[in-house]
Amino acid sequence: MSQAPGAVPALEALGSEPGVHVVGGAVRDALLERVPRELDFVVEGEAAPVARRAAERLGGEVVFHDRFGTATVRSPRALFDVVSARSETYERPGALPHVRLGAGLEEDLARRDFSVNAIALRLADGAVRVWPGAREDLAAGRLRVLHERSFLDDPTRLLRLARYAARLGFAADEATDALAAAAVAGGAIETVTGSRLGAELRLLLREPQPAALAALGRYGLGAAVVHDAFAVDAALIEAVRALAPAEARSDLLVLASCVVGASDLAPVLDRLEFTAHERDTIVAAAARAERLSAALREPLDDAGLWRALHRERPETVALAGALGPQDAARRWLDDVRHRRLAISGEDLVAAGLAGPAVGEALEAATLAMLSGRAPGRDEQLAAALAS
Repeated sequence: MSQAPGAVPALEALGSEPGVHVVGGAVRDALLERVPRELDFVVEGEAAPVARRAAERLGGEVVFHDRFGTATVRSPRALFDVVSARSETYERPGALPHVRLGAGLEEDLARRDFSVNAIALRLADGAVRVWPGAREDLAAGRLRVLHERSFLDDPTRLLRLARYAARLGFAADEATDALAAAAVAGGAIETVTGSRLGAELRLLLREPQPAALAALGRYGLGAAVVHDAFAVDAALIEAVRALAPAEARSDLLVLASCVVGASDLAPVLDRLEFTAHERDTIVAAAARAERLSAALREPLDDAGLWRALHRERPETVALAGALGPQDAARRWLDDVRHRRLAISGEDLVAAGLAGPAVGEALEAATLAMLSGRAPGRDEQLAAALAS
């Protein structure tokens, strides 16, 4: 647990506080002998005075969020939240919960998503409090909801089920599996705002692939959240990840690989609050990859590749190549697109060109270079001016 980012100073600052617990995924990961991604601290009582004392010990400051019973400690050594134990109730399916502060730890554990996340370790003495059956579920690699309305109260837990299944290699128990299938079939996803679904989906795209997307495909969840065309091809995802260059957004690319050919993705992605860049990257790859894949099946020299691909995003080319053939896409991504002329637009302006003619001349010079007719500066300048 001490290997988590910022863990050592946070644990030192809070370790003497009697009512502070580490809860949730951090305890789960420690019991699984994994490095936690972050530490979540819960106080039985008021978080504010505990956070204030921790900030003083670290020489930092604290920001209070009274409405949520949360305090954020900021220091040069660590950044972490301390929250008051709470209970939650839901006025209607899919709504944000009504939070009641001042709850006991048992009530706080009861609001968790899965039993393996309903475990708390008290810092002062190392005492562990566990939701009934959580240790057994952890040992069995089992994801189990805490009550039968869990997915109806908060349908984003359906996406978290897919995330944890991929990250931990766990599977839902029989009852949880049935509840998840029933929730999706009953339209639970429609009760949640697009912003919340989008936030969970973006987190899922950072999990191990293709396992996370395959898990999202269960119960028709991918179709409910993303698009009716959603389908997972594990081999395609592996191929597209292997082709993706370093600057490509592999998270967006794997999602695009599940909706190839879909033509109406933009409104869906807008609802899920993807950024304009993210939306356009996914839409371009999904809509154009099949056509480009067909073009890449023709024998193309380097100049032909440039004509076909120079206006395409690297994500689109990677998906087209994953659809086949990969060799042409790899040649473009690894080599051809990186070749540079020995001349520039300034050279052409100095030679008397202006406006659109400069771009047209550079294109002519590029094609001449790639075809082998203009290997050096003089030949490239001549090809540009002759265009």
